[in-house]
Amino acid sequence: MSEPLFDQYKAALRRGHMSSLAGRLDEALEAYQEAARLVPERALPLASQGTVLHRLDRWPQAAEAFDTARAALARNGLLLLADAERLSLTTLVAGEYSSYRDLPVNLYQINWKYRDELRPRFGLLRGREFLMKDAYSFDLDVAGLRESYRKMYDAYHRVFERCALTFRPVEAQSGEMGGDVNHEFMAVAAVGEDDFVWCKSCDYAANVEAARRQSPGELNTSPLADAPPREKVSTPDLASIAGVSEYLGVAPDTTLKAMVFDVDGELGIAVVPGDREVNEYALAAALAPKKMRLFADADFEAHPELPKGYIGPDHAAASVVVADPSVAAPIAWVAGANEVDHHARGAVLGRDFSVDIWADLVTIVSGDRCPRCGQALSVDRGIEVGHVFQIGTKYSVALDAHYTDEHGEQHPMVMGCYGIGVSRVVAAIVEEHHDEHGLVWPAAVAPFDVHLLVLPGKGDAAAEVLAAAGRLYDDLRAAGLDVLFDDRDASPGVKFADADLVGVPVQLVVGAKGLAKGIVERKDRATGTRDDLPVAEVVGRLTTRD
Repeated sequence: MSEPLFDQYKAALRRGHMSSLAGRLDEALEAYQEAARLVPERALPLASQGTVLHRLDRWPQAAEAFDTARAALARNGLLLLADAERLSLTTLVAGEYSSYRDLPVNLYQINWKYRDELRPRFGLLRGREFLMKDAYSFDLDVAGLRESYRKMYDAYHRVFERCALTFRPVEAQSGEMGGDVNHEFMAVAAVGEDDFVWCKSCDYAANVEAARRQSPGELNTSPLADAPPREKVSTPDLASIAGVSEYLGVAPDTTLKAMVFDVDGELGIAVVPGDREVNEYALAAALAPKKMRLFADADFEAHPELPKGYIGPDHAAASVVVADPSVAAPIAWVAGANEVDHHARGAVLGRDFSVDIWADLVTIVSGDRCPRCGQALSVDRGIEVGHVFQIGTKYSVALDAHYTDEHGEQHPMVMGCYGIGVSRVVAAIVEEHHDEHGLVWPAAVAPFDVHLLVLPGKGDAAAEVLAAAGRLYDDLRAAGLDVLFDDRDASPGVKFADADLVGVPVQLVVGAKGLAKGIVERKDRATGTRDDLPVAEVVGRLTTRD
């Protein structure tokens, strides 16, 4: 079917009665339940005590979220927002387990979560309600955490393989969760909302925030020999790299881009070649533990001495200059002259400007070299369907989740966190498994095992055909199969088209001609292959692996 029609069908999986808060049609609910069935269901409280949030210094963020929730109430009516279950669970574990003999422990739940997404989009991918599976491990030490993490990492591999997803685990930023090691599981999809970087020649993969490229080796920061002197040139109304490059007749990769930031109240400048973008997360990591914030338009308006688009790496107000190693290339650069409508030719590292911190700052693009094998990297779009973290003792220390060892000494439990976005998994499956006719559900998450179509016709045998199809339906159900029974008074063409649209793995067709021969037609939705089964053997053939 056409893409617009397919988009309509995907949209029909959700019937909204409020923006991104939706009732779901039966098929979507079945798919959710099949995806969630991979682990049993547990649930934790949807609220956290204010005292717990204070102990983690998260009350300011929670208060801000409450203000957002009040605004959402005014905009949408009643809207329930879920807090972070890791707080409730850590508090629960702290009260239930206290000895080294109790550990390791791994607890999980499957529950609905809610957030006031300001711009809901991508259907199931970015809505105000979503189904999540959360798990948390508690171990004696880092070695135990690594073992728990490995087991969960491997289990997630198996889960997404069973869901028939093309996916890659990628190195990622931990963000608020904390910890040094974490991986996102990205399902490859053109409509994915995130970019990720991967190497086709080895197993390296990372999201764009955490991605690295091959190190250039030892840097040569000596001034370029025999370079002409720095020359200020007029570039009227040319604040962009593209405009300056075209006006001066130089390549963008021979210009310098200077990004201004605030670091603990002081001015800093990040420098990369003009054809590259600054990775804000890499810049923040290079300056840690200090807090960094890139300048916004309001900041430039408040600081007229910082002419946006004309700033160079040698601005006198900069307390720190951070540069990507590529800036050490033997090039006489074109850079901002720190004056409106002016740039400088022949800016040379070590002579006209200096660098305080060298760090990998550029956002990775296709063609950059892999940090592991040196081959070309690729950038693709993906849907984040899972995320695992080694979070250490951040929450156990704050919430007094300690255990007593065999010598009577207390230690904080070492934690891991593991999440699967069940709603996102269903959306990713829909995006990957469809054709021009409709969905093609993988068997592990299909809303039904069998789509039974009855074609009674208008002849004398119609009643018997309906009765035979009903008996087959009952037999299939008794054998433990979930069956979608299409006994509508509709034409065969309509029923066949709808069956392909819905995409149940196996279609069975009961018609007058087939029954007269004692057979039922079977169609494999994924391959389109058809064969005939004796009526007496249908249940056995469908419940026994070929």
